[in-house]
Amino acid sequence: MSDTGTGAGSARSRLTVLSGPSGVGKSSVLAELRKQQPDVYFSVSATTRKPRPGEVDGVHYHFVDREKFQQMIDAGEFLEHAEFAGNCYGTPRKPVEEALAAGKPALLEIELQGARQVREAMPDAQLVMLMPPSWEHLVVRLTGRGTEDPAIVERRLAIAREELAAEKEFDEVVVNADVKSAAADLLSLMVGPRISGV
Repeated sequence: MSDTGTGAGSARSRLTVLSGPSGVGKSSVLAELRKQQPDVYFSVSATTRKPRPGEVDGVHYHFVDREKFQQMIDAGEFLEHAEFAGNCYGTPRKPVEEALAAGKPALLEIELQGARQVREAMPDAQLVMLMPPSWEHLVVRLTGRGTEDPAIVERRLAIAREELAAEKEFDEVVVNADVKSAAADLLSLMVGPRISGV
């Protein structure tokens, strides 16, 4: 197989999976990554939940009903899927494979359970965990909002502990102490190491 090496930064066409606990800043890092490298393919998940105000079908999610979602599972159309709070979420396989075939680096942002499923479906996928600078920093992020029931916050913290404990299952770790730096580190992992000495 030949690699023409054309396109933005001659990125390697490899699937990267980004996971990390709630409150670690995944959406902020991904928004910054889009600015730094618009050529990256960002997977759009399918979900059975109803759209929230401002959400656009096919942009934020592919909104489908439960019957359609089950048909997609039965047809093997998902790289991974899971159910949370009564709604189903899944990563469509075909668009990811098409992006990779076109030579684009592809990125999925999913939780731990989904990352494990992707590893089964695509063993050469690169798993990256986004970590907080410290546990204390994450606790402040999750409790500092002050708008949620303490029981919900405690449950989030328990899930975060479980997710951080799975760090050894991941290929790489990016620490989000600064959004721009974290996005640059993630991009470097996706498209290959930068030339040293810069």
